[in-house]
Formats: sequence, C-alpha cells, structure tokens
Amino acid sequence: MIVAVLAFGGIVVSLMQTLVIPLVPVLPDLLGATAGDTAWAVTATLLAAAVATPTVGRLGDMYGKRRMLLLSLAVLVAGSVLCALSTSLAPMVAGRVLQGLAAGVIPLGISLMRDVLPPERLGGATALMSASLGVGGALGLPAAALVVQEADWHVLFWVAAALAATAAVLVRALVPDAGVRAGGRFDLPGSAGLSVALLLLLLAVSKGSDWGWGSGVPGAMLAAAAAVLLVWGWWELRAPHPLVDLRVSVRRQVLLTNAASLVFGFSMFAMSLVVPQLLQMPEATGYGFGQTILVAGLVMAPNGLVMMAMSPVSARISRTRGPKTTLMAGALLVALGYGLSLVLMSGIWQLMLASTVIGAGVGLAYGAMPALVMAAVPRSETAAANSLNTLMRSIGTSVASAVAGVVIANVTMTAGGEVFPSRDAFTLLLGLGALAALAAFTVAAFLPRRRDASAADTEPAHASPAPATRGA
Repeated sequence: MIVAVLAFGGIVVSLMQTLVIPLVPVLPDLLGATAGDTAWAVTATLLAAAVATPTVGRLGDMYGKRRMLLLSLAVLVAGSVLCALSTSLAPMVAGRVLQGLAAGVIPLGISLMRDVLPPERLGGATALMSASLGVGGALGLPAAALVVQEADWHVLFWVAAALAATAAVLVRALVPDAGVRAGGRFDLPGSAGLSVALLLLLLAVSKGSDWGWGSGVPGAMLAAAAAVLLVWGWWELRAPHPLVDLRVSVRRQVLLTNAASLVFGFSMFAMSLVVPQLLQMPEATGYGFGQTILVAGLVMAPNGLVMMAMSPVSARISRTRGPKTTLMAGALLVALGYGLSLVLMSGIWQLMLASTVIGAGVGLAYGAMPALVMAAVPRSETAAANSLNTLMRSIGTSVASAVAGVVIANVTMTAGGEVFPSRDAFTLLLGLGALAALAAFTVAAFLPRRRDASAADTEPAHASPAPATRGA
C-alpha cells in the first residue's frame, strides 16, 4: 500500500510535465497574450522544478521526508487551483511555478521508501517510483488531449488539483513517518547559489533558440552559471551543513551515476520530442502522418506503461546481477530502440514499436539509478542525493529540448509553400538519442562493481539523526 500510494503521487507530479502541451497552440488566444509570452507556462514549471528539487530534498533529510512530501503536494494543489481559475497570463504562470515546485515528490518518495520498507521490498519499490517520472509524462499527453478536446480547458487543472489532493490524503493516511532526521541548519546561501546557477543555465538552454544563439545572451548566461557554480562549490566544501555534500557527490559511484543520468535524460526525451511531431506533421511533407495530438499521445502511451511494467524486472536484475548491469542493459535497449526508429519510420505501428522498446530500456535504467545512489550515500543524505540525481535527468531533458529546437529550426524543407522541418532533422535527433544512450552505457561501464546498499548507512560527522521508527 505504501508503494502504491507513493508511486501514485509520483505519477501525479510527473503529469505536470505534459499537462499543458495540448494547450500550447491555443494559449495565446485563451490568455490574450503572445506566443512568446505564453511559452512561459511551460518554461516556468521547468525552472521551478530545478530550483525546488535539491532544496526540498535537503529539507526532507533535515525535517522529515513525509512532511516535505505533504507540503509539496499541498503546493501542487494550490498551483493547480490557481491555473484552473486563470483567465490571463500572470496567474497561469504563477500557478505553473507552484506546480513545478512540487517536483521533489519523486526523490522524496524514493528516499522515504528506504526508511520504511524492508530491504527485500526496496529494490522493486524504488524502481517503480523512479519510473513514475517517465510514466506520468507519457500518460499525461493523451489524457490531457482528451480532456481539452471534450471539455473546457480549465477542467484540466481541476482534475490535476483533485489528483494531487487525493495523493496528499493517501500519504497522510497510509504512509508512516520514519523519524529519520539529519539535523543541522539549512544551508540558505548554498540553496540560493545553486538556484541562481540553475536558473541561468536552464534559461539559456530553454530560451536560447528564441533569443538567438548568436546574440551573445545565452552564452553570457552560461558563463555566469559556470561562475556561480564555482563559487557555490567553494562554499559547499566549507559549509558546516552543506546543501549538497560534495565529498559524497564526487564518490565514483555517485558521480558516474549522475553523469549517466544526465545523458540518459537527453536520450529518453529525444523520442518524446520526435514521435509526436512526426505524427502531427502534414502528409504533404512526404513523411508526416497528419494525425491529431490525441492520436500522438495514444501512440506514446505504451511507452509509459512499459516503463512501469519493467520496474520489477529492473529490481530483479539489480538484485541478482547488480544495478550497474541493469543500467547498462537499459542503455543498450534504448540504443536498440533508436536504431529501430531510424529504419522504421513509415508506419504508426513502427513508431509505436520503437517507442515501446525505448520505454522498456528507460524503465530498466531508471529503476537502477536510485539503487546506485543509495548504495553510496549515508541514510541521512538519501533525499538530497536522490534529488540531485533527479535534477541531472531533468537537465538532460532540457538540453534535449534545446538541441531539438535548434535542429528543427535549421534543418528545413518547403512543402505546399510552407516551411517544415525536414525528415533529416528528425533522423538526426533520433541518431543523437542513440548516441546519448551509448554514452550512458559507456559511463555506466566504469561504475564500481556491485555493493550492498547497507554499506553506505554510516552517518557523517555533521549528521544528528533522530531515532528511527518503522511503520508498515
């Protein structure tokens, strides 16, 4: 029951990634704003999630993961209600910011599982919770498209609010508080520094195409982000209670897992960007299918379902062969899926097949990542470490989106007097997805051999955990 409730919460939060995609073309008319301004309804959620994830993770370690989980779900309810009541741009963007601030639910849920579940259940549970990051995104697109097609668009956000409230009630009623606390003071300068660096980085990545990479603005923001990160790292190494314990984060297993997560996030998201656009491109292009976004969402839905189905398989491989093997197998399966997509692009069923194979690989790999991280960090830093790993995946998906924007804008063709992305643009993106999966495989190959997660359950000198309690 605990696993089901936490996984449900993770799926609800990840739904926010694709919730507004069916609305993007019509948001300017609905909100009385320009297309460039309404794009912030998507960007704001991304930025808020990046800022919130590491901060909420550390607060969860210090003051209780269940407490921060409930607070995050409450913020999600508030943001959804605000969006549901919106008729103009400002409250919509504010509501989307609040929805993004709830992104820490997934790493918090993974970390809470470590505290309250018996060891023999932990692998499968964390694999399912980790996969919910992709499951919600894949299932959200067809569900959101159906709601927008059949009802007033505000209903979409009322449904989101109801789901979030349900998740909060279930967590409050059924998920125990483990009582594991790290103690110490919150690193406010560290949180502010990392937030500024992430905002600069992700703004440059997500808006670089709109501003123009040749304008100098994105490059200046990237340079500023690098400078802030250097100062932040200097501070974190000297802070008595750092937001992110860099000495733990540079351990080989944690560092390489996060690096693999970064490139894997790119690889996973490339398919999510390519297939819906291929399906919606006009048939006049010679390669498009002229389908609606609802059909595109339905084609992508098996991708999310197979992620969930692969969670127990991921746990079993990790238990018998080690999570390193699981991560490598997942990366190879994703590369295979992209290879299939490069030669199977002439039918909807072919795109669905390739997408499903990629989903299976993502399900394997996402299940292995929390196991690798938790095997190398103290129990008192579990939420912060999982939050950082989740953040790495999110940065990877943001980079994928930026690269896709540049490729689609520059590799074009003309059909019927209109300019469209050419088939070569999508082929290039699929090839990049395959290369990113192979890069993740290469990074994973350098991970240490299998180790028991219990080997990391030693508290650092600055931690002061409260007595643990176990509930079931």
